[in-house]
Amino acid sequence: MSLPNRIFCTGLFAALSGVALDAKEVEPVVREAFGTTSDSVLVERFTLTNKNGARARLITLGATLTELHVRDGKGELGDVVLGFDTVAEYEVNAPYMGCTTGRYANRIGNGRFVLDGVEYRLVVNFGRHHLHGGIKALHKVVWQGEPVERAEGPVVRFTYLSADGEEGYPGNLDIAVTYVLTDEDALRIEYEATTDKATPVNLTNHAYFNLAGQAAGSILDHVLTLRAGAYTVPDSTGLPTGEIRSVDGTPLDFTQPVALGERIAQLGMGYDHNYVLDHGDVAAPELIAEVSEPHSGRRMRVWTTEPGVQLYSGNFLDGVPGKGGAVYQQYHGFCLETQHFPDSVNKPHFPSTILRPGETYRQITIYGFSTAGE
Repeated sequence: MSLPNRIFCTGLFAALSGVALDAKEVEPVVREAFGTTSDSVLVERFTLTNKNGARARLITLGATLTELHVRDGKGELGDVVLGFDTVAEYEVNAPYMGCTTGRYANRIGNGRFVLDGVEYRLVVNFGRHHLHGGIKALHKVVWQGEPVERAEGPVVRFTYLSADGEEGYPGNLDIAVTYVLTDEDALRIEYEATTDKATPVNLTNHAYFNLAGQAAGSILDHVLTLRAGAYTVPDSTGLPTGEIRSVDGTPLDFTQPVALGERIAQLGMGYDHNYVLDHGDVAAPELIAEVSEPHSGRRMRVWTTEPGVQLYSGNFLDGVPGKGGAVYQQYHGFCLETQHFPDSVNKPHFPSTILRPGETYRQITIYGFSTAGE
């Protein structure tokens, strides 16, 4: 009997007999087929379950986080990330639900940059700009996934070779994204990449969170604290102008705890801003954010090595069909996308995103979950 079938049968027996399934009896990593793409490529799903019963599900299409079940203040598990039920929906995935984005997350102005005296033209897919790696970017390809043994908790590692010229980028880029569901109820994401030609790299995960539950509605009552005293000023298209400005006295100031909805009306559509983190670019993850949801009692803390984070309040969710019959509307999910700054390749005073042969790109981001008082 295959591993997925064995786990399914164990759970079915427990359900029929009325016996609770002890989390310790569940395999830490279950690998199974999730479906096939429109061109008949198999998409696999990996279910990670830690010793506390917390569960993460990820698929090889886009190295995507599809579910994340963590406990609320009553000890009940609930899924706190938005997503879809089928491969077909993830193939479209216009909102970038839960996926790995890149080669370059966020915007590159006019789809162009000059590197070592050579001009490169990228696929333009957001007005006149290049967004999240292009059209056939990392979120639209099928990665290779393998379980990995680690002491911290269950692990899956996704790998993909982005070929020289893909979406206009130079160099063959070998990428690995590793997800660890730690036994401390944290989702740790580790990124690595190497190249045979100088190229820009800026990877992140685009999960939409709702700590009340993925189908619970608005996130405007979530309270955010963000260790960022400045932001990169965007133009009307969201592209940084190059100016870095203090958040003091603006609706972008989350240096003290503030509900996401308290000042959102002052921004028109909502939050879609790159924050300059106080810690800058560091080798080990540092705490950058805390989000709490008053009804569920859930709290999420975020640590990262990156110098920036994009706060996005789900401004363009508008009747998007989601998991289990949910329909996602504006402000039903928020993103904290850890990253280097948008358009850094065209802004020499921004932290560099250029990876060269012989170097290794590394980034670590951790989303840790607890409840009020923990």
